[in-house]
Amino acid sequence: MAAEVVVRTGLGYGADGRLMDVYRPAGASNPVPAVLLWHGRGPDERDVLAPVARAAAELGVIVLVPDWRPDASDGGRTHLRKSAAFARQNVADFGGDPERIVLAGWSLGGKAAVGVALNPVAFGGWRPQAVVGIAGSYASTAPSTGTVPIEDLRRGGGPLPPVPVWLVHGTVDPVVDVERSRELHSALMDQGRPTSLDEVATDHAGVIMTEYVPERHRCLPSTAAHALEAGSRTADVLARAAGITAQHAGRRS
Repeated sequence: MAAEVVVRTGLGYGADGRLMDVYRPAGASNPVPAVLLWHGRGPDERDVLAPVARAAAELGVIVLVPDWRPDASDGGRTHLRKSAAFARQNVADFGGDPERIVLAGWSLGGKAAVGVALNPVAFGGWRPQAVVGIAGSYASTAPSTGTVPIEDLRRGGGPLPPVPVWLVHGTVDPVVDVERSRELHSALMDQGRPTSLDEVATDHAGVIMTEYVPERHRCLPSTAAHALEAGSRTADVLARAAGITAQHAGRRS
């Protein structure tokens, strides 16, 4: 049975007035793992991730979803760093375990998250428990690090164990082709790094349980079967990366 979810909205996290929402499974008696989830290219679009954040919280993780602005002068890097610092310093106040934080992102946010896994030094040295890239492209500069994730991977890591990288991508994504995740997944496997790739039968918006509405210039919650199934799979990946048992079969790894 899905957990009841308590949502706290509009928390300031110390980044030029940016706000954050927190989705928390009600009634958890012990510290639970957490997911810091970054949205994509649209500035201050934390609401776009509400459906998949709630679905992941129903599986037993705390999900923190901050606004950030990719159009900021530094590409949003300060916002991303401050959201991570806030999560690490305050997640215990929401019932989360600061030692079990997964970093995740969708679209441009996915590139940003994977960038941290592959070049943590450029992001202040933080090493999350795992990283989840959702419908991301990894062959251009990540806003989190200022470097290119797949090039960072090919240069090789340091002496510490690599951060596990989980990938999710829609097979009919017209915005970021699924080949971008396949390319990174293959490169990670070639280096023996812990990784998985879930391919889901949906598009760029459906993978987070939404659909793009042109007249609103925004992704809004979807009731389409493909989006509901794909978004549920994405929520499962977030939960698995955090150490919670998967709810759906069909993982490709």
